[in-house]
Amino acid sequence: MKILLIEDDLDLGNGVRIALTDHGMDIVWARNVEGAVRQLDEQPCDLVLLDLGLPDGDGLHLLTRLRREQGDLPVLILSARDALKDRLQGLDSGADDYLVKPFEVAELVSRIRALARRSYGFDGDTLAVRDLQLHVPTRRVSVQGRAVDLTASEYDLLRLLMMRIDRIVTRRTLEEQVLPGGQSNASNSLDVHMANLRRKIGDGYVRTVRGVGYVIDQQGAA
Repeated sequence: MKILLIEDDLDLGNGVRIALTDHGMDIVWARNVEGAVRQLDEQPCDLVLLDLGLPDGDGLHLLTRLRREQGDLPVLILSARDALKDRLQGLDSGADDYLVKPFEVAELVSRIRALARRSYGFDGDTLAVRDLQLHVPTRRVSVQGRAVDLTASEYDLLRLLMMRIDRIVTRRTLEEQVLPGGQSNASNSLDVHMANLRRKIGDGYVRTVRGVGYVIDQQGAA
């Protein structure tokens, strides 16, 4: 799971980054609004951890922008603002959860996993859509209980798509995050990997959005 941590405190941010990395999460860290916007423009993430008191702006303004541009992106606020009115304002502004500082790492991990389950059906170990399952710790993939042998690139493509169920993943994102060296469209490498992946997992899972990218729908075609 790729998480964007937006936190200006050096000690807290580094501690959270290390702790979540130890739990198998991929952490990208920005220390201000400008850096967060740049990261969001350069690479998509699965979840945002958002501090409100940032040096170059209020986190609530960034949250409003996130809801306008990426309405379904899960956001968990991490803030020292502990008054009821602050928590309500954060949730009413579009946050999915609110955790008051200081907090225990174990609680943060549990809340992230709960938010991932609600957003993606991800329980921390297994991604599942219909009869297709991907077990993250072992990298095992199965369809209707039958094991599927995937290459590293095919597995990474599938995992990225399954982390974004019902959300289109662009060709550029897939190429930059999965293929070696961010191979270009001209190489047709993505098309080859995707064709092989579809052949192995079967029809009805990966849908092409022509000119844009690919998506796995929670509900298959009728």
